[in-house]
Amino acid sequence: MNKGKVYLIGAGPGDVKLITVKGLECIQKADVIVYDRLANPRLLSYRKPEAKLIYVGKSPDRHTLTQDEINRVLVEEGLKGNVVARLKGGDPYVFGRGGEEGEELRKAGVAFEEVPGITSAISVPAYAGIPITHRDFTSTFTVITGHEEPGKETSNINWPRLAQDPGTLVFLMGVGNLPQIVEKLVTNGKDAQTPIALIRWGTRPEQQVVTGNLANIVDIVNKAGLKSPAIIIIGQVVTLRDTLRWFEDQPLFGKRILVTRSREQASVLSEKLERLGAEAWEYPTIKIQEPEDLTFLDQAVANAGAYDWIIFTSVNGVKAFFNRLKAQRLDIRSLNNAKICAIGPKTAEALEERGLLVDVMPEVFRAEAVVAALEGRIQTGDKVLLPRADLARQVLVDSLQQLGAQVDEIIAYQTVLADTSDTELLLEKLQAGEMHIVTFTSSSTVTNFLQLVGEHRQLLKGVKIACIGPITAETAEKNGLHVDICAQQYTIDGLVEAIVTYVQG
Repeated sequence: MNKGKVYLIGAGPGDVKLITVKGLECIQKADVIVYDRLANPRLLSYRKPEAKLIYVGKSPDRHTLTQDEINRVLVEEGLKGNVVARLKGGDPYVFGRGGEEGEELRKAGVAFEEVPGITSAISVPAYAGIPITHRDFTSTFTVITGHEEPGKETSNINWPRLAQDPGTLVFLMGVGNLPQIVEKLVTNGKDAQTPIALIRWGTRPEQQVVTGNLANIVDIVNKAGLKSPAIIIIGQVVTLRDTLRWFEDQPLFGKRILVTRSREQASVLSEKLERLGAEAWEYPTIKIQEPEDLTFLDQAVANAGAYDWIIFTSVNGVKAFFNRLKAQRLDIRSLNNAKICAIGPKTAEALEERGLLVDVMPEVFRAEAVVAALEGRIQTGDKVLLPRADLARQVLVDSLQQLGAQVDEIIAYQTVLADTSDTELLLEKLQAGEMHIVTFTSSSTVTNFLQLVGEHRQLLKGVKIACIGPITAETAEKNGLHVDICAQQYTIDGLVEAIVTYVQG
């Protein structure tokens, strides 16, 4: 009987990119994913569509499942023959109770493997500008559980030794016990002026940092309203924060931004946003696919050399055209002397990568500007090939015909509603007020997004809407959305620039 296998995976401190390559591979192949609140839910988007999700919660004041129940779930799923990814915040063996879970799995005869993660003990301070070692201050650090009640009669923590320790002290999950921790250290001889910092939700957009010393930190934390989950760092290295802070100084820090482009294209926008400090959530609303009938596209591609002009309106159109060119064992030589027009620098770049130089690229990247740029260049009777999406605007065709051109508009690709299993996660973020900006890069992304969220569109109240240009913005407004941000240059770079300008006021 196949007893399956359980992977005890360290999900890192929160920033989704701090998962290890091996951890991500385990998520991608898992049949069942067991996760808690400290594992970034974005990691779930990498799962197989059919993977089963089991939330086990665990917070200081509320346990969805007890640890014994979690152990039982892991054993049961493993015995069913499933590959199980047990996602735990930080590292499973650093106060993550991964050792207990491994013991139970061994006892039940279920194969398991521990996949180390980046512990919050070192990564969270780093995101706050605090190195836990520095040769000018200390060469040692100690990681201590913050859950233990310092006032209990028998303690596993050697408070006198910690109070005399000149190294950095890191308490994990100890906000509730902060007054007792401070009291125990000072009572046992720690200087009350020792610097201390608390960091809540480190490495995430919600990251909050407060600093002080042992004498005043309790009052500072109470005034700031800082709650769990947070870690505590005590030592002279805390004084380096003002010099080494970087995460919170990025222009888009604190912003969680939804990217609604197709899955193949989303990463371009996501990477640009995250480079500026945002957390990008990819929620593809559209999928690009070939036309159901390729007959007309193949005919147009095969006869492309008979056209005077070929106008490409998107990178997707370029890809579709060249895919069919290759499928027919043809190359750019078959285009003869056809002149090339491209809307936007990315479309022009895609053409140049394939060996075609662009003759015309309008300064403004929309249909009306294309016509203005071609006026006087297109002659009456010129044959124009226009390979583009099935839902493109008609204005370009009509305007070209008014110039006297013979236009063959060919559907090169279809824009259809994406298959997504992440709607529930998105709605949870919207409900909690944790999504700050939604980006739309085409009219299709607007209409499909609203179709996917359905009756829950009221959750967008308070969320800022960012559009790549006026046509997309017009579609959003017609659908009852208030557009807060509209790019002046109708490109991904223009959209990112507009978001930064808006966020910075």
